[in-house]
Amino acid sequence: MIIQRVVLNSRPGKNGVPVAENFRLEQSTIADMIQAGQVRVRTLYLSVDPYMRCRMNDDTGSDYLLPWQLSEVADGGGIGVVEESKHDNLAKGDFVTSFNWPWQTMAILDGSLLQKLAPQLVNGRLSYFLGAAGITGLTAFLGIKEKGHVAVGANQTMVVSGAAGACGSLAGQIGRLEGCSRVVGIAGTDEKCSILVQEMGFDAAINYKKGHVAEQLRELCPGGVDVYFDNVGGDISDTVISQMNQNSHIILCGQISQYNKDVPYPPPLPPDIEKIRKERNITRERFLVLNYMDKQEASILQLCQWIQEGKLKVRETVVEGLANIGAAFQSMMNGGNIGKQIVSVSK
Repeated sequence: MIIQRVVLNSRPGKNGVPVAENFRLEQSTIADMIQAGQVRVRTLYLSVDPYMRCRMNDDTGSDYLLPWQLSEVADGGGIGVVEESKHDNLAKGDFVTSFNWPWQTMAILDGSLLQKLAPQLVNGRLSYFLGAAGITGLTAFLGIKEKGHVAVGANQTMVVSGAAGACGSLAGQIGRLEGCSRVVGIAGTDEKCSILVQEMGFDAAINYKKGHVAEQLRELCPGGVDVYFDNVGGDISDTVISQMNQNSHIILCGQISQYNKDVPYPPPLPPDIEKIRKERNITRERFLVLNYMDKQEASILQLCQWIQEGKLKVRETVVEGLANIGAAFQSMMNGGNIGKQIVSVSK
């Protein structure tokens, strides 16, 4: 059976900026027959995420991420529909997902490694299972629950960097739902800032490309910062940390500003910022959502309930066609999208 797939064509280099040409679309084949325990699936949606930048290097710098191999098919979060099954728990027509879905139009997968989806939980929006009701939503929700120390009635102020991205746009809303009294986002365009305030319910948003971030933070967070959901690292994070309160908390979600640089993860803070962190007893612990999978089911149900109730607003940037996944990746790494970056492969 002839299929299309996307392979890693070249590596951008440890300090290089990825481009669409780092990926290559090609034809391949899969077997016509499936074996016991396997399913043949047609790919519907693929997720494009910042962590994948690490997988483009020979060494991911992580003990839980394997590098993509040159001329081999890339993979990540994906959703598909079962077209043929020899697995007891899966039938033709079932919608399924995996964190290691190959970037190809059709695939034969081990049924035991797939999770069956219930579209009604997300009002039929299957792609949400790659974002707000998937690993992205889990990262935001469990990051706040496990590392944010948010308490109802504590009058806490949360700041979110990368706030218009897949995780950040959810984190600000979840922070509010969990009890924060004030939520301020940091993003890179006026359009993104407007969406955060008018659609996502943030109290305010700062365009870091305009004006003086430190001054705006002091104005918008007069009582200081109690919880910082950090998606970007670098200068923006240094600025936020310098205005954090005693015994406050950093949720170390991502460091996208550092992903094209050959530095350890999490990157060390500059000496003056590290001094502030220690003096104010600010927690900054590595957070890995995969360590909390025992809480996955209950957390997903909570996220889905918020989506159904309209309390959690979801934004997606959807790119049509497997051939455009490299361009989608490049756009995401350049901060060009709002919300979750999704590639629609087939309908």
